[in-house]
Amino acid sequence: MEQQHVDPRSITVLVVDDEPRLVDVVRMNLEVEGYRVVEAANGYQALDRLKDDLPDLVILDVMMPELDGFDTLRRIREVSSVPVIMLTVRQEESDRIRGLEIGADDYLTKAPFSPRELQSRVRALLRRTFTPSPARKTSIVVDKDLTIDFNKGEVWVRGEKVALRPTEYKLLYHLVNNAGRLLTHDTLLSKVWGPEYRDESHYLRLYITYLRQKLERDPAHPKYILTERGRGYRFRELEPAEAPVAN
Repeated sequence: MEQQHVDPRSITVLVVDDEPRLVDVVRMNLEVEGYRVVEAANGYQALDRLKDDLPDLVILDVMMPELDGFDTLRRIREVSSVPVIMLTVRQEESDRIRGLEIGADDYLTKAPFSPRELQSRVRALLRRTFTPSPARKTSIVVDKDLTIDFNKGEVWVRGEKVALRPTEYKLLYHLVNNAGRLLTHDTLLSKVWGPEYRDESHYLRLYITYLRQKLERDPAHPKYILTERGRGYRFRELEPAEAPVAN
């Protein structure tokens, strides 16, 4: 799938952290890339900035006084689907999973803090968010319960339109356009998140769970997105008339 360039000059990034020195480092490194950067020192300021500046991406610290990053993220998700990268001094996987489950799109540790890694993650997240997936067919009727229109970016489950986040949509796109074929963990992580995410298998597990919760009648016993244990995932075979061209 062809990747398109996202012009940093058109992107506003909100950086939320109570450590002024770290905010300065993040701001300078993003501004060098061409991004417009706005700042907030705590969660309450961040929520105000969200309304006033309409950022395209948020970089959000976890450990903040009064309103921590997790609570701030919960409030953001009540009103916005803006992509969010969380920053934390802790490296436990349980913390990363907690943030992702609340609605974060990515996670980066502060210790040690790598500006180059942050820039890479920002580019990858914006690419996932703003690069549209090309359509293979106008509409794919998987069965009476599920219809997918990649041209319009719509998914209908049992007659109801279901909202997918950009990463969920891109993951579904690759699964459906390779229906019947096993896609390995590495392949999906590389195609959806980017090659720098090949070791981040927890992202894939979590987003497969999200998709199943939205698409499957019984997520514990899926009929659309099937697990090949230890290898990857496979979308069920489509009827010949509905099968898209694999990429």
